[in-house]
Amino acid sequence: MRAHSIFKNFYRDSVALMQLSAKVGGLEGVELASALMGTPANQEMMVAAGLLDAPMAEVAPNDLVFVVKGTEEATQLAVAEFERLLTAAETKGAAKEEKPFGSLAEALKARPEATFALISVPGEYAGAEAMKALHRGLNVMLFSDNVPEWQEIALKKYAFEHGLLVMGPDCGTAIIAGVPLAFANVVGRGNIGVVGASGTGTQEVTTIVDQLGGGVSHAIGTGGHDLSVSVGGLTMRSGIAALAEDVETKVIVLVSKPPAKEVAEAVLAQASSVGKPVVVCFLGAAPGSITGKNLTQANTLEEAAHKAIALANGQAPSFTSVTASTPRVQQRATDLKKVLAPGQKYVRGLYSGGTFCYEALLSLQTILPEVFGNTPTGKAQKLANIHKSQGHTVIDLGDDDFTRGKPHPMIDPSQRNERLLHEAADPETAVVLLDVVIGYGANADPAGELAGAVREARAIAQKGGRELVFIGFVCGTDKDVQGLASQRKKLEEAGVHLCSSNAEAIALTGAVLVG
Repeated sequence: MRAHSIFKNFYRDSVALMQLSAKVGGLEGVELASALMGTPANQEMMVAAGLLDAPMAEVAPNDLVFVVKGTEEATQLAVAEFERLLTAAETKGAAKEEKPFGSLAEALKARPEATFALISVPGEYAGAEAMKALHRGLNVMLFSDNVPEWQEIALKKYAFEHGLLVMGPDCGTAIIAGVPLAFANVVGRGNIGVVGASGTGTQEVTTIVDQLGGGVSHAIGTGGHDLSVSVGGLTMRSGIAALAEDVETKVIVLVSKPPAKEVAEAVLAQASSVGKPVVVCFLGAAPGSITGKNLTQANTLEEAAHKAIALANGQAPSFTSVTASTPRVQQRATDLKKVLAPGQKYVRGLYSGGTFCYEALLSLQTILPEVFGNTPTGKAQKLANIHKSQGHTVIDLGDDDFTRGKPHPMIDPSQRNERLLHEAADPETAVVLLDVVIGYGANADPAGELAGAVREARAIAQKGGRELVFIGFVCGTDKDVQGLASQRKKLEEAGVHLCSSNAEAIALTGAVLVG
């Protein structure tokens, strides 16, 4: 059964709505719950997810729509609970006297000193709002996605020509002057600046920098399309220029998948000319392929953070990457292999972070004979059915195919937990590879949620006479509200073998499965 509730002329940004949906979606008897603004694109998404039969004519783009699917009793309770949570959030905001501004002009009148605008409205309207902000001399973080490419190009060309930044569209992570924005972590201030076309990639670099005792001046997000041929890396180039002029920034780190050749040439030429050390982590770029004055190549996110720290301390940027053949990794792998039965031979990587999944696919395809995924790269192959693993499988559960009409797994881990139990029932599953991302925007206790699923998965395997090897890492800091040490402890107590980084977790997985 399905039920819905419509809130006329009631706006909430997508992160807040995903968090509310996740809370209600956890109620007993609820199969699926989703809260979105009533734009045509969002309504079509709900239709595709099976929450609506057709778009609702009575719903306008500025209406908030909540739809739930489940048992009759559960759907009614879910609607009531969603309305209660929404009212509670409103009351809390009112108690703090945080009256929202009705327009950009109204906000600037009250905050004339502002230099930055964060825009999170439906994609159909986001571009126009971003251009209004740029015309008023504001830098823009465009959290919204589904912004047409032509509009992104127009926004970024204007910003590039006027010395401004447009971070996005679909920019989910940034740290500006020590303030974390969207999905970001609490890290110490320092002299390392980051420009990243990857949200979780930027998160891992900044959190490892923090763990190593360093600090971040700014982390500038570009959005995932910035380094395409059509957009030309305009925000990454603007970000490099901004960090070059910033007196606090001594070292710059670039994080991305490899750009198109002509875009890479333009970005690297600018990076080479700024007069500051620049660590370049273009994941998947051939080792030794990035050269030039002031440029240092890093092949993994972990390596990028370590080399940035070395350069910031005036040291040579040397780093020995952890691999499947590293002695300490081999020793751990030898112990872990002992619990596996002869028929257990495959890894099942269940990632919430897209860049972590990408890094795993790149590395594992050099170790294992054949790797499958829903977002394949290099020699990795496309899954015939994204809901069913085959052989060595590594999937990005944050991809649109899994999140359409549903909260992102970093907010609501239930979909990953369900997949984990499915993989545990497969007698050929040997290793389950996992990431946990904490910080702003993430689930309040992702490790606690995952730990329960790990215990249940272990029980399923043991019932079949098997043991499973769980390998993972936590991306975050002890300054994050969830707490890095606390999250790690919960996972270790559940039997997850933790590593210091995604690269190390991948290496340990490879060592268990090979040799």
